[in-house]
Amino acid sequence: MSILVVGSMAFDSVETPAGKREKALGGSANYFSISASYYTDVKLVAVVGQDFPQEHIQFLSSRGIDTSGLQVVNGDTFHWAGHYMNDLNEAETTATYLNVFADFDPTLPESYQEVNTVFLANIDPELQLKVLEQVKNPKLVAMDSMNFWIHSKKDALLNVLKKVNMVFVNDKEAELLSGEKNVVRAAKKIQQMGPSTVVIKRGEYGALLFSGDDMAFTPAMPLEDVIDPTGAGDTFAGGFLGLADREGEDFKGQVDGDLIRRCLITGTTMSSYVVQGFSFDKTKELNANLILNRWSAIKALSDVKDDLRISG
Repeated sequence: MSILVVGSMAFDSVETPAGKREKALGGSANYFSISASYYTDVKLVAVVGQDFPQEHIQFLSSRGIDTSGLQVVNGDTFHWAGHYMNDLNEAETTATYLNVFADFDPTLPESYQEVNTVFLANIDPELQLKVLEQVKNPKLVAMDSMNFWIHSKKDALLNVLKKVNMVFVNDKEAELLSGEKNVVRAAKKIQQMGPSTVVIKRGEYGALLFSGDDMAFTPAMPLEDVIDPTGAGDTFAGGFLGLADREGEDFKGQVDGDLIRRCLITGTTMSSYVVQGFSFDKTKELNANLILNRWSAIKALSDVKDDLRISG
C-alpha cells in the first residue's frame, strides 16, 4: 500500500494567543505526510526554494517519506503569515509570498504513478487535474480545497470534484461551495457534484462524514491548551487516509462500519497532537504509545456498550 500527496511545503509565520513563531516548517504536504507516515508509505510531490533547510528534508526522510518527487529550484520557498488572535478555528492571513510555488508544475516520477491512494492537498485545482492525468487507476482519490479556489477557480474545482471519491472541507468551505448553511444539506449538495463521500472538519466540534444517506461522527479531543491550529486539517486527513490506505481494500469512503469510524478517530487523534505546539513541535514527540492512548481516549468519549432501555 502507498499514498501520494501533492501539495505545498512552506514556511509559516504564525501568531496565536500562546505566542509567535517565525518561518516555522509548514505546508499542506508536510502536515499530511508526517501524519500519514505513521500508518502507510508516503510519496510526496512539492516544490521548495534553495533556502529550504536540509534538516527539514531529513525530518521527512526520517519518517520514511519518499521525497524523490520533491523539486528544489532557484528562488525562495513559499511563505505564509497569519494569526489566530480572534478565532482559533480560522486563521486570518496577513501575507502570502508564493515565491517558487507560483510556478509549481507537479510532475510525478514514474514510480509514483501506480499508488493505491491519492491526496490532492490544497493547491490550484488546475494542478490537481494535472496530477490526476498522471496517476494510473488509484483505488481512492481524495482532495482538499479552500475559499480562495472556490471564489477564483470554481469551474476547475468542480471538474476536480467530478473525478474524486472523497473531499475534505471545513464547515465554512462547505457552506461556500454548496450555498447551504446547514452541514447536512451542504454535504448532500457536494455529493451531487461528484464525490461519494464528504468529510466536514469542524475544529473543536469534531468531524462529520457523509456517504450516501449514511453519516458518521467523531468528537474532537477536549484540550486545555491549543497552541497553534495551523495544519490541523491536513494532519487530520493524513491520519484518516493513512489508515484507510493501510487497512481498506477497495475502500472508497463508504460508511462500512468499523473502519470508517476508526479512520475518523485516527485523523482526530493526529490533529489533536499537532495543535498542542507550533509547527511540528509536538508531532516530533509522538510514539506508538502516545497515539494509542489518545486514540482510546477519543474513542471513549462516545463509546457506549449497552442499548438505551425505556419503560412505559
